[in-house]
Amino acid sequence: MGKRRPGAPTLEEVAAHAGVGRGTVSRVVNNAAGVKESTRRAVQRAIEELGYVPNLAARTLAGRRADAVALVLTEPDWRMFAEPFFSEIVRSLGDALADTGMQLLLTLVRSEDERRRFLEYARGGRVDGVLMMSVHADDQLPDMLAEARLPTVLLGRRSGDEYVSYVDADNVGGARNAVSHLLNQGRTAIATITGPLDMYVAQCRLRGYQEALETAGLKGSRSLVAEGDFTEDSGRRAMEELLRRHPEIDGVLAASDTSAAGALQTLRAAGRRVPEDVAVIGFDDFSLAQRTEPPLTTVRQPVEEMGRAMIRLLLEEMEEPFVAWRHVILRTELIVRESA
Repeated sequence: MGKRRPGAPTLEEVAAHAGVGRGTVSRVVNNAAGVKESTRRAVQRAIEELGYVPNLAARTLAGRRADAVALVLTEPDWRMFAEPFFSEIVRSLGDALADTGMQLLLTLVRSEDERRRFLEYARGGRVDGVLMMSVHADDQLPDMLAEARLPTVLLGRRSGDEYVSYVDADNVGGARNAVSHLLNQGRTAIATITGPLDMYVAQCRLRGYQEALETAGLKGSRSLVAEGDFTEDSGRRAMEELLRRHPEIDGVLAASDTSAAGALQTLRAAGRRVPEDVAVIGFDDFSLAQRTEPPLTTVRQPVEEMGRAMIRLLLEEMEEPFVAWRHVILRTELIVRESA
């Protein structure tokens, strides 16, 4: 049962005939939620016209679902969960799942015991897929999930060689454009406040900063780089450190809006005017960026699109397991306000 006869129409042919993706056809065949009625009718019409016969074995397997997706947070520092990026991503993922009939389960995995328990939980069929965010370079959980053949999508990457499916922003290009903007304004002593450098996202934003300086013929000094952790407090401390090393600083790229907000506080306390004395650029473009004094020039990450892309990739992996890893990198945009 479920064996397709030679020459019979395939799922791919139905998808091409209907002008949709393979995963959409699979969701229509399995009567899953999250498909627009007009799209559903187009797929059903293509099925009838081509004489497609669904694979019953696959449909039976698809029916054995928990209708739940786990969002795994591996960040050990509770402060990180208060950052706008986390709440914005969780909201965008929830919105993207709203029409699928699937639940989003928030799971904290911060120790070896919690990792082991979560793997047992996921392998037991209690979730249909896993989403991960704030992944550090040495995190082995994505590999364990891949070995367990659990559909998994990461927000960001552990390295440039990541093979697990992921959605990421163009962090190198975003940082490069931000520093080029500062250079075009005549800034010559430009510093950066990074994120945690065991995270690939922070490494990419640092690389973009360095590439922009190199393109302009400037040799960036290591002492113009201060490591932070994306938080406001780390932005304050990093800016204090940078001013001690280089009082002549006239431009700063911070790896997040919250660390940029901390840097603004330090600059104000030191009597430095923004942007007259020091221009400041953040990264993210959350509502915080419009509330700082002055409002923050920043690199916009397409958070809504990232959430939708993560859910789309996860659904595709659930429908087409073991076919291919899926990698999506979305563009960033420089939003110019008063701080630079």
